[in-house]
Amino acid sequence: MMPARHFDSGSPIVLSARGVWKSYDEGTVAVLKGVDLEVFAGETVALCGPSGCGKSTLLHLLGALDNPDHGTVMVNGVQVQSYSDRLRLLRHQVGFVFQLHNLIPDLTLAENCLIPTVAAGTDRRAALARLHHLAERTGLSHRLNHRIQKLSGGERQRTALCRALMNRPAILLADEPTGSLDEQSSSMVFELLMDLVANEGSTLLMATHDRGLADRCNRIVEMHDGRIEELAYAR
Repeated sequence: MMPARHFDSGSPIVLSARGVWKSYDEGTVAVLKGVDLEVFAGETVALCGPSGCGKSTLLHLLGALDNPDHGTVMVNGVQVQSYSDRLRLLRHQVGFVFQLHNLIPDLTLAENCLIPTVAAGTDRRAALARLHHLAERTGLSHRLNHRIQKLSGGERQRTALCRALMNRPAILLADEPTGSLDEQSSSMVFELLMDLVANEGSTLLMATHDRGLADRCNRIVEMHDGRIEELAYAR
């Protein structure tokens, strides 16, 4: 395994949360409590902390999937709340790997992965080439024509990763992307994520409980009880 890269924090900021609060159940359950975070272009950041500390909620806000109650969320210098077309943002700038996959069970692996490229207007030939490249990298080439309901949990997780990478996102948000994988598959997926950053210039913010993977990122952000408690650069 390659170690975490040295990172130059002089790069531009691509993700920003400033004074972000988020609650549910009509304000009775506070999940985020004044979060401040900046992520730089080309950086790999591991978001760590116990279950329920707010990691997934923060990712959803940074990915424009939800709005904060208070504070500002910005993607590439533009305030998320002001985006008139959030679908365009998600199609062209941000890729999201969900913890629960969010795949369409009655469609095949290939059909699920190609949906984002159709929405983005990608050339069919280029989309298929990208699909076969990602499927080969994740060990899914032999499963392309299988329906999602026929895949194992680990195969579904790898499919979700392929789908998120189809449009070559500049920013990838990943919620426990290796959580349901065995050690070998986990290593394979993480190497693909690191490859994406190194070769395609992407930025990675990943929520994870795997401290071994977190240590290989440029920076570890510790969350507890809806707050960021510590930011540590890789040793």
